[in-house]
Amino acid sequence: MKKPACPPKIEPYINDLLSREGGLSVLKCNITDHKGRYLHWDKLRFLPTPEGHSSEQWWASIKFARKQMYKCIGISDPEGKQFVFLHTDEMLETLHWLDQNASGMIGSHQPIVNSQMKNTYLIRSLIEEAITSSQLEGASTTWRVAKEMLRQERKPSDKNEQMIYNNYIAMQFIREFKQEKLTSEMLLELQKILTEDTLEEEHHAGCFRTMKDDVSVVSDRGDTLHIPPAANLLTQRINNVCHFANEITSQPFIHPIIKSIILHFLLGYEHPFVDGNGRTARALFYWSAAQQNYWLMEFISISRIIKKAPLKYGKAYLYTESDENDLTYFIIYQLEIIKEAINDLYIYIDKKSKEIASAEELFLSSAQLRDRLNYRQLALIKHAMKHPGFIYKIAEHQNSHGIAYQTARTDLLDLSDKFNFLNKETKGKGFIFRSPHNLADKIQAQSKK
Repeated sequence: MKKPACPPKIEPYINDLLSREGGLSVLKCNITDHKGRYLHWDKLRFLPTPEGHSSEQWWASIKFARKQMYKCIGISDPEGKQFVFLHTDEMLETLHWLDQNASGMIGSHQPIVNSQMKNTYLIRSLIEEAITSSQLEGASTTWRVAKEMLRQERKPSDKNEQMIYNNYIAMQFIREFKQEKLTSEMLLELQKILTEDTLEEEHHAGCFRTMKDDVSVVSDRGDTLHIPPAANLLTQRINNVCHFANEITSQPFIHPIIKSIILHFLLGYEHPFVDGNGRTARALFYWSAAQQNYWLMEFISISRIIKKAPLKYGKAYLYTESDENDLTYFIIYQLEIIKEAINDLYIYIDKKSKEIASAEELFLSSAQLRDRLNYRQLALIKHAMKHPGFIYKIAEHQNSHGIAYQTARTDLLDLSDKFNFLNKETKGKGFIFRSPHNLADKIQAQSKK
């Protein structure tokens, strides 16, 4: 990734347009291109221009229109330039969609707030975000191995697994403190959790960087993309970020989701730590959204979507910084990520609901089995039918669904001892449960009893 082209100064072109007949009205002064896209100069300069005008003149008219709509957030860069944003029609439409879909019931015949299913979806989301957020920062382990480690509560075997484990604990920390005000101490603790046993110099965990630390964002080619504010400014700047996060009412009004996205950006921009800045910034987004009652955000993974095209994530930061601190670029990008993640959650829930319904059909014809298996058992049987020989463990079942150990133990013992659907085997001082190759036959045999 390389730095985007720096937009030209607009004043000479504005003055030139104003001196012409029709002035700026010739270009209509829209904030977007003709397709409604909020483009940076880095891309707009390559597009066909309005007839009779240069790319620079077109950019000047667009930027002039944007300046009339900018809202300040009350935080500046070290040179005193305010961070600003504006609302596009696309943003307002997406925010309306989020208001309808991120704080209410999911439209499924198995709502996410169902007491049996809620913990299962939440654990899945925490695991997914922990893995993909860590992978964005370089952790290299397979999804299967990482998921197994978290569900079985196995001790991390290397730095890659430690990063993922830390991220999982951090997401739980965020949930615990979502009703508390943001403080520097909370940020330090969050970063400490995220970086524990993963740093070359452990004293950097739970500490802000100092003037001795040469911290910058560098591309794969070695180009410097971002130099954060000097370390001696951090105390006041982080206090400003916390004040912004904790402010209940603000002028102008900032939509809660936009506020959460801006916090995500600000933490990345300040880069207050030697390591763990990206993971902390993404965790802070979840904290802010949950604090403002957008509870559905707990069930999605933004990192999984970001991971599909990480260059766009980086560019969203660079576009803002290179165009007079215009946060609109980053906000639009993140809104797209959030919406895609929520849509993916809908698809996942619909898929799981259909799988459960399919498994339930196996038992409907049997008075012996009907209504005797709970949601967790039905889901496990459905999985077992597709994976003969698979081993199920009590701790893994417990962690997958966020239930008590005894509840998980009862689930599996019933499936093995009462219904004979799983083969129980002794291992050490406990049991494991194996999916038999003839599970379908066992189900049919039980249904005839």
